[in-house]
Amino acid sequence: MQADGDEMGRNGGRVALYSPAERARRDATVWTLVQGILAPVQFLIFAISLALIVRYLLTGDGLVAATWSVVAKTAALYAIMVTGAIWEKVVFGRYLFAPAFFWEDAFSMVVIALHTAYVVALFAQLGSDRTRLLIALAAYAAYAVNATQFVLKLRAARLGAAPAGLVAA
Repeated sequence: MQADGDEMGRNGGRVALYSPAERARRDATVWTLVQGILAPVQFLIFAISLALIVRYLLTGDGLVAATWSVVAKTAALYAIMVTGAIWEKVVFGRYLFAPAFFWEDAFSMVVIALHTAYVVALFAQLGSDRTRLLIALAAYAAYAVNATQFVLKLRAARLGAAPAGLVAA
């Protein structure tokens, strides 16, 4: 999910997260709505999947449900990443790493890599079920960090201040 608002510049002055033209493109594109729908859907899948993984790791029950929930979470992640890249292209003119979302995009690459590692390990039958689900937990921890990045940027934008450490390029 993408954010709205301003960031503080290097010199302490305000630097708009969006230029007026970018804001107009953001508001006009259907991809903003798509991101707004996919983000909470992905989070719901994550929460359910996390519970299923923890249940399996603690009790040994529900391996199939836990396994397929991670596949569903990975599919949702790919959907939000692809549509997010399209959104970024429409709004900022590049598919990834627009200055306004550079660090979120950079950490998203870690999230994608970990989720993909799980799926590769699953279908190639690499490691044990437990090991693969531990990879999924690492992917989920990275996802939680990345989701927090976006939520903090959205919150700061709504409050009119930049999150600590964020600088517009």
